[in-house]
Amino acid sequence: MPFQRYVETGRIAKCTSGKLRGKIVSIVDCIDQTRVLVDGPQSGVPRQAYRLNNLQLTKFRLKFPYHAPTRVVRKQWEAADLTKKWEESAWAQKSKNVKKRTALNDFDRFKLRYAKKQRNKLLTIAYNTLKKRTKADGSARVLKKDRKLRIQELKKAGKGKK
Repeated sequence: MPFQRYVETGRIAKCTSGKLRGKIVSIVDCIDQTRVLVDGPQSGVPRQAYRLNNLQLTKFRLKFPYHAPTRVVRKQWEAADLTKKWEESAWAQKSKNVKKRTALNDFDRFKLRYAKKQRNKLLTIAYNTLKKRTKADGSARVLKKDRKLRIQELKKAGKGKK
């Protein structure tokens, strides 16, 4: 399958290093093979040259001409409602979760680990119960415990009638 994300005017990218790390910007123009002119009017990034090695291209793209001023970029950004689209994307959600996880202190990490341990215990018990109650072909298996309970219920029901 051919590439879907090209370095082009209007392409939205995520910065990966420096002060701008985690912010999204729009590529305004290509300076040379290693640098581009970026602008992020809605994400608080001033117009500047930025290395391509420090950008990750996204699937979003705006339509505006080369060397468009910041006001044109801002207008297109707002028209496309790009900030909202970015926040809804899986990529943004994942980066938000990573940011939350890195902000945890030692006690929060302990609580998280303990909660996961408890959840996994419950899942293991439920899985083993289901596994015990089904045969290899998928049909229900009758356990001795079930037979004993059923016999006791029948005896109680029979004694009550006499």
